[in-house]
Amino acid sequence: MLVMDGYEATAAIRRLPDTYPRTPIIALTANASEEDRQRCLDADMDDYLSKPVHIKDLHGKLSRWQHEAQRQAQ
Repeated sequence: MLVMDGYEATAAIRRLPDTYPRTPIIALTANASEEDRQRCLDADMDDYLSKPVHIKDLHGKLSRWQHEAQRQAQ
């Protein structure tokens, strides 16, 4: 049984003290509409992938946010 959904989990993570650089959150959802994507971004998620997930797309998102985290750490 889920304790919270992705929107609630994102809000909980964003409420944590800022002791580390911002944690990237990538939504993974079966909902593929532009409205769903915008809802994720409005919930303070950083990016969005819809199912079915293709490895190439996942790799691209993870690489993007890894590079962004490295840039912010400098």
